[in-house]
Amino acid sequence: MGHKDGDDPAAPLLAVQPDLNLLRTFLAVYRSGSFTAAAGLLGLSQPTVTTQIRNLERTTGRDLFERLPRGATPTPVAHDLAASVSGPLDALAAATGHDPEHLTPTVPVHLAGPAEYLSTCVLPFLAPLIADGLHLRVTTGLADSLLDELRAGRYDLVISTTRPRGRNLLSEPLADEEFALVAAPVWADRVRDRLAAEGPSVLHEVPLVSYAEDLPIVRRYWRHVFGRRLACRATLTIPDLRGVLSAVKAGAGFSVLPTYLCADALATGALVVLHETDDPPINTSYLAQRPGIPYNTYVNRVRDHLLTPGPHTCDPSE
Repeated sequence: MGHKDGDDPAAPLLAVQPDLNLLRTFLAVYRSGSFTAAAGLLGLSQPTVTTQIRNLERTTGRDLFERLPRGATPTPVAHDLAASVSGPLDALAAATGHDPEHLTPTVPVHLAGPAEYLSTCVLPFLAPLIADGLHLRVTTGLADSLLDELRAGRYDLVISTTRPRGRNLLSEPLADEEFALVAAPVWADRVRDRLAAEGPSVLHEVPLVSYAEDLPIVRRYWRHVFGRRLACRATLTIPDLRGVLSAVKAGAGFSVLPTYLCADALATGALVVLHETDDPPINTSYLAQRPGIPYNTYVNRVRDHLLTPGPHTCDPSE
C-alpha cells in the first residue's frame, strides 16, 4: 500500500502513533529478512505477522516491504523507520526484561563474505561456536552485492573488503590483509635476481595468473610497491584466489596473493616471495551488520567472537 495521491512522501512516518506491538513486529521482519523468520522469533503465526505489517502500512500510509518468494526486502521508507525506532524499542525491551539477548535463537545466523577468507580463516575460528550449538548459513560473493543483501535483511553479518557507507549499516575493522608477489621456485630461480636488478619489467616474460581480467590486486601492488602502472595482461584468470594459489604453486606463473592464503606454501617452499618489501599493500576487511539488537542471540555472539584477535585477523603478530 503506497502513500495516497497528494501526500508528501517526506511527511513524518509516525504522525499517527501505531501500536508498539506493530513496531516490534516490523523490527523483527526488518532484522530477520522474512515474515516466516520473524514469526518464529516472536512466537506468532506467519499470518499474524503479515496482518500486523499490513496494519502498520495502513497506519503509516507507506509500503514497508517488497514481498519476495524467499523473504521480504525493506523499502527505503522501512530503512528510515527502522533507524528511528530500533534504539527506543531495544531500550524498552531491555528495561522491561524482554531483552532480545535472552531469547532462544530459533533461526541460523546468516554470514556472508569472500569465499577464500571465509574458508581459510573464519570458519575454522568459528568451529567452537558451532560445536556449542551455533547454526550457521554461509554465503560467498563480492562486497557490493553482499552489502545490498545485508541492507535487505537477507544476512545478519557480512565481511566486506570495502568499508560500508551510509547510516543503514554499522561496521568495524576486522582484519588487515597483506599481499605478496609470489611464484613457484621454478620461476623464482629464473627471475628473482633480475627483478631486483632490473625492475618489474622482467616479469613480462612470466605468465601472470590473476583473480580477474582487470587485475585489481596485481595493479594495486604495482602502484604501491613499484610506483608505476602494470603493463602486462593475465595469461590465466580464475575467480577464486584458492585457484590462483593452486595454479601458481604448480608453476603456471606468478601472482599477487594475500599472505594468509599462501603462508603454508611459503613456509614449505612451494612458493617463493619474488620481491621483499617493508611496505606491502594492506587491505582492511570490515564486519558489517544492521543497527539495533538482533533478535537471534547468536548474531552478536558470532560478531563478538570474530572481533576477538586471533588467526582469522591476518595479523602477522598473532
